[in-house]
Amino acid sequence: MKLHGLCAVTLDDLLLPRLSALVKAALDGGARFVQYRNKIAPRPLRRAQAAEMLRICRAAGARLIINDDVWLAVEIGADGAHLGRGDAPGGSLLAAREALGPKRILGVSCYNDLAMGEEAARAGADYLAFGSMFPSRTKPAAVRAPLQLLGEAKRRFGLPVAAIGGITLDNAPQVIDAGADILAVVSDLFDAMDIKTRADAYQRLFATEQA
Repeated sequence: MKLHGLCAVTLDDLLLPRLSALVKAALDGGARFVQYRNKIAPRPLRRAQAAEMLRICRAAGARLIINDDVWLAVEIGADGAHLGRGDAPGGSLLAAREALGPKRILGVSCYNDLAMGEEAARAGADYLAFGSMFPSRTKPAAVRAPLQLLGEAKRRFGLPVAAIGGITLDNAPQVIDAGADILAVVSDLFDAMDIKTRADAYQRLFATEQA
């Protein structure tokens, strides 16, 4: 599967049935990836939630990426891991690449820094993430990344680029036009009254781009 499309980034939710229902709705709407992220759950619950997310993703033909935890991704057989600053084992992206092996996806947050993108590319990252592109309710203190950084990163490193932070259905077209291959969305997706319809609307933006 090409690294392209909507990535549904999960909420910090301690209730597994509710989280499952939210994610299933996003997948029913066409989301191609789920990034399991839960900063508040204890390890046993994170493992249980991640395993359930994997089951749901497999049924939908989508990919599961584990946020911040290479070893959890390997343990449950997820499709990959997404790492931010300081999340790699021993602080080494090369160690993360080795732990994941050649078939799993390694995504790396590069914030607004092309030098971090270069380091990640050299370590064998499969995609580079930049943001926050806009003010973000999930991370209000996050650094901002200019839209033109997306295209520059693609040209320089030749890797798929993900955009995250404050993305909405209204501003998503300009993010895709700027070069984003993946839109990582939290609030605008999971706060929608109809998550399935919202996910479908995001995926249609990518279909329009390919037409």
